[in-house]
Amino acid sequence: MLPANCRYYPTCSEYAKWQFEFNAPHKALLASTTRILRCNQLFDGGIDYPVVLFEVPKTFPSLKLNDFCGKMKVIYWFVPKDRDHSLYYVVKDFDAINTSSDA
Repeated sequence: MLPANCRYYPTCSEYAKWQFEFNAPHKALLASTTRILRCNQLFDGGIDYPVVLFEVPKTFPSLKLNDFCGKMKVIYWFVPKDRDHSLYYVVKDFDAINTSSDA
């Protein structure tokens, strides 16, 4: 009945879902709770992607992932937040979910 009126993108529920997918439960609960507490008229809102601690796995130089795994569908992108590449924003690729694969 009411139009979408969330202050943040992604919404608080989507933010919490992403936090629990990529963080430890205690960190995800804390981040989700603080996000919900910020969801009021005292804060501007805007784009607020979840931030996760992620270490890029080391691959073997001779291993070609596309040959080994086939074509992979990417749903989430990890965008570096800082220069030392230890904290990443989690960004969802909605085109990967909405397109059908013609195999």
